Amino acid sequence: MDKTDVQMLGFEIVAYAGEAKSKLMVALNHILDENYESAKVLFDEAQELIRDAHQTQMDMLAKEAQGIDLPYSLTMVHGQDHLMGTVLLRDVIEVILVKKISE
Repeated sequence: MDKTDVQMLGFEIVAYAGEAKSKLMVALNHILDENYESAKVLFDEAQELIRDAHQTQMDMLAKEAQGIDLPYSLTMVHGQDHLMGTVLLRDVIEVILVKKISE
């Protein structure tokens, strides 16, 4: 795996995390408008995208665990940063959504 491969995987994670974040922000607006059903649909769609990003991440971690040397890529670091922020947003929205649905 060369640096270009790692960069492309970083872009893949950015794309998945970015789309998930967009869906979560729309879901948050639906929650604020008390439209919980559509918020839940968007939340679930975002969950799938986050799973896809995590799968890409896990594939790379597996390669490293197998002893394959992965070159450093700022693009990958950027992807990890995007994913981390999106996961945090997901966690916060999940707490809000569960609370609102159970009221």
